[in-house]
Order: sequence, then structure tokens, then C-alpha cells
Amino acid sequence: MYNDHYGLSGRPFQLTPDPRFWFDTATHKKAMAYLGYGLSQGEGFIVITGDPGTGKTTLVGRLMDKVDPERLNVIRIVTTQVETQDLLQLIAGGLGVQAAGMSKAQLLSEIDRGLNAAARAGKRTLLIVDEAQAMPIASLEELRMLSNFQAGGYPLLQIFLLGQPEFRQMIQDSRLDQLRQRVIAMHHLTPMEADEVEPYLIHRLSMVGWRGKPRFTNDAVAAMHRWSDGNPRKLNQLAGRALLYGAIEQIDSFTGTDLENVIADLDEDVPGLGSLRGMAAMVRAESQGFAPPPPAPDPEPTPRDDGPVPAGPAGAGQAAGGGAGDPALAARVASLEARLEETDAALRRVLNLLVEWVERGDSDRPDLERLRDRKGGG
Repeated sequence: MYNDHYGLSGRPFQLTPDPRFWFDTATHKKAMAYLGYGLSQGEGFIVITGDPGTGKTTLVGRLMDKVDPERLNVIRIVTTQVETQDLLQLIAGGLGVQAAGMSKAQLLSEIDRGLNAAARAGKRTLLIVDEAQAMPIASLEELRMLSNFQAGGYPLLQIFLLGQPEFRQMIQDSRLDQLRQRVIAMHHLTPMEADEVEPYLIHRLSMVGWRGKPRFTNDAVAAMHRWSDGNPRKLNQLAGRALLYGAIEQIDSFTGTDLENVIADLDEDVPGLGSLRGMAAMVRAESQGFAPPPPAPDPEPTPRDDGPVPAGPAGAGQAAGGGAGDPALAARVASLEARLEETDAALRRVLNLLVEWVERGDSDRPDLERLRDRKGGG
């Protein structure tokens, strides 16, 4: 409905990756340079990591738009705990091999034959593995072995590994020493800077026929960066919801207050998130010696286990013997903030997965079970 209100020809802030909306932030420009360098080398591993929603998939889509399909045979795998046998079957399938029922030895032989056939046809083979942090160590080591395939002294296979931040720690495992030695470039996608948000919004709106409506004031843009932490997917989620809110409320220029209203609605979509944010903010203020005024005492106070709290201004911020700089209070702040981050990340992963499933129109339900066993996934 907001397309009609704002005169747009499409959805500028869809959550599914679309290379057409590519925007050169500083971190994405650097990542693209690494990928281009890797392709020019034609060997080894390129590793790109980033939090969910930072644009890894869009990055690869952008790269594929730039390469000549007549000269590059691309095999792409999105992994969720792919064991070595399944991994080899997927790669063989990407080379046009009917691999069902083959033993591992047969698979390796067919993969070698397929890589050589592609090379004779003047094509290099690039394997792109997404969600690499979900791969077992044995499967990663199998990829390293595949990178040994050569013809005439030239490698037949190059591999790009895309993963979430924990993959950077994963490849430090001593069992992956040889793989790590073959990584010729590595880059971690960082969030957008505050001054990149407005150009990003304008770019995406312009791709669908934007003619100046809607607009976002400086405080609205600041609120969007603050809530999204510069994460493109979260920014798209917030901007899309803002446009819907604006169409309902007939808003053509969004202010910071408008965005705070939208943010409040989004936080209500995640039960408990708002209360955790409030608790963390309250304890953080208390730890800095700016505790809110204590509530009026009950007619019959309930005894406390942590001892008496001094009354009046002198006691503010000193509950349980604490005050500014108190280690116990600092620990409470850290604990609350950790709980907030974990809850926020977990619930947003589920919400994003469900939204992407609806937008893709898949007949199978999304695999929510795999999220239970992963930290930091998306």
C-alpha cells in the first residue's frame, strides 16, 4: 500500500538479497576489491565474514553480475551441517555429474574429471560456500583437499567461503592449519557508518522511482542508524515498516519522533525486548550514579535479602552497598546487556527467517530447528 502513497514502482527495502540494490559502503567496496583480487589470482581461498544481514549474499550476487559466465563455472552451496559425502555430491552435481549412489572414491574421480573438462572448455571453476560456519571441520578439510586438484601446474578449483563472525575463530582450529595457509585474502563486513545511512536510503528509493517523497530528517536518520546498528537488513526492516506507517498516517517527511513510534512498534513485535532494554538502561544509569528516584515505600515493606538501602539522595545509586564504579553493579550491567543482545539476536533471526520464507514463497516451512544449536546465526 505504501507504493501507491509514495508513487514507487516496487519495494525499496525488501529483506531478500537483490544485487540490483547494491550500494557501495566503505566495507562493501573493500570486500569487493578482495573478491576481485581473488578471482584474478585463480587459486586459494577467499574468506568473507559478517553478521547476519550485513550483505554477504548481496556481495556475491553483485560479483556474479560482473563476471563472464562463458569463462567462469560457478558452483554455489548454502550449507547447514553438510557432511563430506553430501558435500562431494553437491560439488559433483554442480559439475554436471549424476552422483547418486557413488562411493567417495568415485565422487572424487568424477569431480576431478569434471574440473578438467571445464578447464578444457576454457572455464575456471569457482566454488562459493555460504554459511561456512555451519560446516563440520571434516568438510572444510575436504575442501582443502579439493583445492589440490591441478592440471599442468594450474589449480582447477578456487573457493570463496562466506560465514558469520564465528567462522573467523573456527578456522583458527589447529586441524585447519593447512586450509588457513591457503587463504589469500580475508575481510570482515562491518556495519554502515552513520553518514552512510542517508545515501543508502536515497539510493534504494531512487531504484524504484523515488521523486523526493518521502523524506527523512536528520534526527530520523540518526534514530534509524541507532536502532539498526548500521546493519543493512535491520535498516531495511525499519525503513519498510516506516513507509507502511507513513502511508497509514499520511506522512511525507519523517521526523525522529515518527521513527521512535515505528521503533516502539517493532520492539513490541519481540516480546520482552522492550523490558530488557529498559532494565539495562536503568541499571546502566544506576551504575553511573544517576539512578531514577526510588518508588514510594509500600505500607508494609517486604524484607530484602541484600540488606537495607539508604533512604534519600545519599542512598541513590548505592543499593546493595553499590555505587558508581561498584564491581557487583558493573557485573549486573554486563549480565543484562548480554541477555539483551542474545535475546535480540535470537528473536530477530527467527523473524527474519520467517519474513524471507514468506517473500520467497517456498512451499516448505523454514528450518527453525537449526537455529537452536547455533549462536549468532541468522
